[in-house]
Amino acid sequence: MKIIVPMAGRGSRLRPHTLTVPKPLIPIAGKPIVQRLVEDITKVVNAKVDEIAFIIGDFGKEVEQDLLKIASDLGAKGTIYVQDKPLGTAHAIHCAKESLSGPVIVAFADTLFKADFTLDKESDGVIWVKQVENPSAFGVVKLNDKNVITDFVEKPKEFVSDLAIIGIYYFKSGETLRSEIEYLIENNIIENGEFQLTNALENMRAKGAQFTLGEVNDWMDCGNKNATIETNSSVLKYESEQMKNIPISAKIENSVIIQPCYIGENAEILNSKIGPFVSIGSETKVHNCNIENSLIQNKTTIVNANLNNSMLGNHAEYYGVLRSISLGDYSILDFQEK
Repeated sequence: MKIIVPMAGRGSRLRPHTLTVPKPLIPIAGKPIVQRLVEDITKVVNAKVDEIAFIIGDFGKEVEQDLLKIASDLGAKGTIYVQDKPLGTAHAIHCAKESLSGPVIVAFADTLFKADFTLDKESDGVIWVKQVENPSAFGVVKLNDKNVITDFVEKPKEFVSDLAIIGIYYFKSGETLRSEIEYLIENNIIENGEFQLTNALENMRAKGAQFTLGEVNDWMDCGNKNATIETNSSVLKYESEQMKNIPISAKIENSVIIQPCYIGENAEILNSKIGPFVSIGSETKVHNCNIENSLIQNKTTIVNANLNNSMLGNHAEYYGVLRSISLGDYSILDFQEK
């Protein structure tokens, strides 16, 4: 089994947090999104994962080494591919064409999930979907009265289905997927200005491929600031028992931690109330604060703050009382300056 992880996009909707860090490396409850994604898949797939291939942009050598370590820690070979132009989901997967062989799982690294990962070995593939209110923003599937997929439609302008494809797929044959994507590229079959995976899936279906639906219990989006904070809260709920283990290196004085929360190594929390649903990164200092439902990264300083539904990056500084903020890496916001 192989896992293919397209993650070349920078995540413009999550700016300013993705100006310095690729979105899949934003930490959720102490772990990068992409690490959580591949860990969750390897836990539930019920098969040995031999290779994890990451399709990235120009993220630098340090990011590449971090990704290779994630794969190695899971007992898999790590492979790095680069998508130098944003030409769509099918093009991104094609960048990893050397790894498209045998059974593969394709998982786009901008979402986390809780799902039934029982693979139907008789089907040619499994598509995980979730019912949504606004299907026009997603690729969707149409079903017949026997619950069999009859059509794949990319971002329909008119309603055809509310079953959105969440970005996780299983293919029994990586070779077949590669062939259909190559057909799109060689014949310049473009939709909405890009090579779309849904077109490759539709070609496979038209040739007789049988796709079954994967059941999703929880789909946690990381597309923008509010969605990412909500996902952080959901992960903290799922892992509430583990989150109670505050590291010995953390300095907590005259403060209350209302679980579930994640507290990083060497964090310093003084005269504060933290939680519920707060992640505080390593070496972050929090003094005289009341913080709930927020995501704060590493080496950041927060003083005299009353925060809710807030997201602060790495090496940031915040002084003040504002209730909800989004502050990127290395930024300083001081409402106490005179």
